[in-house]
Amino acid sequence: MSEAHSLSIPLTPVAPGRWTTFAATEWSNPGGGLWGGYAIGLCIRVLEAEPSAIGEPLSLTLTYAAGLPSGALDIRTRRLRQGGSIGVWEVELLPAGSDQVGVHGVVTMAKRPKTPDFAFASMPAAPDPESLPSPEMDGVRTHYGASAFERRGLEGFPPKPSGNSRTLAWVRSRRGSLDKALLGMITDNSAPRVMYALGPTVMTTTLSLTAYLHATVEEIAEVGDDFILVECEGRVGGGGASDERSSYWRRDGKLLATSEQLAWYREVRRDAPE
Repeated sequence: MSEAHSLSIPLTPVAPGRWTTFAATEWSNPGGGLWGGYAIGLCIRVLEAEPSAIGEPLSLTLTYAAGLPSGALDIRTRRLRQGGSIGVWEVELLPAGSDQVGVHGVVTMAKRPKTPDFAFASMPAAPDPESLPSPEMDGVRTHYGASAFERRGLEGFPPKPSGNSRTLAWVRSRRGSLDKALLGMITDNSAPRVMYALGPTVMTTTLSLTAYLHATVEEIAEVGDDFILVECEGRVGGGGASDERSSYWRRDGKLLATSEQLAWYREVRRDAPE
């Protein structure tokens, strides 16, 4: 199976509001289980295919209730409300044949009207992505979706405690032109911020992630296969929970998306050898 085919997201309708897909192992993290960004892309893709969904994905909040394995998955979709311009949908992702929900999503769909644009935020200064090396290290290509995305940043990998959680990185798709699903996936492409406080020996998992897809389908399509700039920072951690927030910029300064994430973490204590 080619990488392009194995990294696709095939969808098979089986009944109203019921779908199946097959998640290739290339979407998994080295520790096992599917990368969280895959679930984001799958929720967007299935609603793009849902015949009764109106408009395009505008925002989504995913709760990661349990790890999803690679392989066959069941998908359940349900419309919660439909107004004139806004619709709200529920998406559930489950291992095939199971009643155990792995990921639960609430997605806002919208028909985007023509309105005056405004912006208070501005894109941070960053070196051109072409001036930064592309990391090609063992294990990196399959972590945080790196098999689907190329990442060029000033920060190293794995992250190290530095007293500063803010990072800038250029990211682009390895799978062709950027679209809403791929942009959604990129919102889970950055390393957890707790690693910049406590180091890479911390075990961490996403509890919930909310992505706001500000740009329209047409504005995202203008990116093509170019890089976008990811600005990410954490604010606080304690009692096992830590946060992060991110912004995603087109090279010309257009803000495409923002996201908020809450992660669960614990220290991994290694006993000294006798």
